Parts: sequence; C-alpha cells; structure tokens
Amino acid sequence: MEKSKEPLVDVRGLNLSRGDFCLKDIHFTIHAGEILAIIGKTGAGKTMLLETIVGFTTPSSGEVRYGGIEIQQIPLYARNIGYLYQDYSLFPHLTAEANIGYGLKMRGLSKKEIRKGIEEIANRFGITHVLGQYPGTLSGGEGQRVALARALITRPPLLLLDEPFSALDPVTKQGFYRMLREIKQDFGCAVVFVTHDFIEAAALADRIGVLLGGRLCGIVPSHRLYTEDWSPEVQAFLGMGMEEKNDKKTIVPKAKDCV
Repeated sequence: MEKSKEPLVDVRGLNLSRGDFCLKDIHFTIHAGEILAIIGKTGAGKTMLLETIVGFTTPSSGEVRYGGIEIQQIPLYARNIGYLYQDYSLFPHLTAEANIGYGLKMRGLSKKEIRKGIEEIANRFGITHVLGQYPGTLSGGEGQRVALARALITRPPLLLLDEPFSALDPVTKQGFYRMLREIKQDFGCAVVFVTHDFIEAAALADRIGVLLGGRLCGIVPSHRLYTEDWSPEVQAFLGMGMEEKNDKKTIVPKAKDCV
C-alpha cells in the first residue's frame, strides 16, 4: 500500500484516565486507504482509544489530529467519521431505512437526495429487503450491514469499527471479511478496527498494533506480527513460542495460531 505524505490521523502523546485505568503516551498515525487493526485483551483500552480518535472523549493530555486539525476543534457534525459500535447502536424506534439515512438528514439533504443515497448503499450491502424493518427484528448479520450502511452513507474518509466480528457466526463472519476488503477498495476510506483476535487482524489488516494495559506496544506490518522482537508480555498474548536458532532468539508461532 502506497502511503500519502500526510497522515489522515495523527495521534500524539495521548494520555487518558478513566477510573483506575488509563491510556498511556500513545503515538501512531493512520494513512488514507489503509486498514489498521488494534489488538488487545478485554479491558486493554481498545474502545477508549476509538472513542478518543473520533473525539467522543477528550484526552487528559496529547492530541488527535484529523486531516491536520485537532479533532476537538472540529464540530461533531463536520468530522465525517464512520463509527460502528460493538452492539451496532441502531436507533430502536427508527426503521432500518431511517437509521441509514440519519446522517444525510442531519446534513440537511433533500428527501430525494436522502432516498437516492439510501437506495444506492442498501443495494451495495444487499439489505433492500429489510429497509422497512425495525432493528429488533433484524438478524445479527442484517443489523451489522444496516449499521455499516449508516456509517458509510456519508462517504467518510475514516471508518472505525469496535470488535466488528465478535458476535457473528463463522459463516457470516467470512462474508464480512470479504466486505471489509471491498469497503477499502470501493469507498477508499481508511479503516481502523479493534479486536482480541490476532489471527483475524493478520488476515485483514495492512498494519497491526498491540495494545496491552493501556500501552501501545508497537505497530508493525501484518506480515511481521510473528517475526517482530516483541516483549515477553506481547509474546504471551500472541501465544508465541521461543526457540534458539543460530544463537539468536527467533519467535515462531505455535501451530494452533496458524490455522
């Protein structure tokens, strides 16, 4: 993947405290058109990090710059960042159609423009048959497609996904793996998703970051996940074994991690 000169997102010295937990001195960049996965255990701070990137949460110190501007200086309606919550967070009192078109309505588009936008993206995600239904009647896969359509209908440069595959069955999950790759290609946006599944991350992402205990231990190209000289803590999280080879420590994945 060829990177643009300037990052789309620039996270600089991010610190954030919430109760007894904190994100600590986090630095990284996100470039247009890339898929970045952040992996970590439950409670590692993955959702907190996404909430800070999108600007829902203000850091204790440090900053997040989006398109060269500090995110808190951009009005919420003008940020144009797609966000998919782990539970999808569809409005239960609105139909799937109204949920999808919500972002366009808030931007003041005409009913004709909103309808056109909904039809186009509903066709793209194969959900035209559920537009009249309410969220409570949708299957998990249908709900996620509706939530993705809502997040992408404004053509955001950045899409943030919080554990997007955790609630899906294996067959539905494989379909969404393909969809994520297509989203990158068709919409041209950068995608950041957080997950506890490092094999999933390695299969989908261009780069992978490891977040443990509120600290970003590093970000590497996905093909280097198992060859990087990680700390013992990261090695333990990844399920990595150690073997001596030519008097050097070489990190090798266990067989169970390579399926």
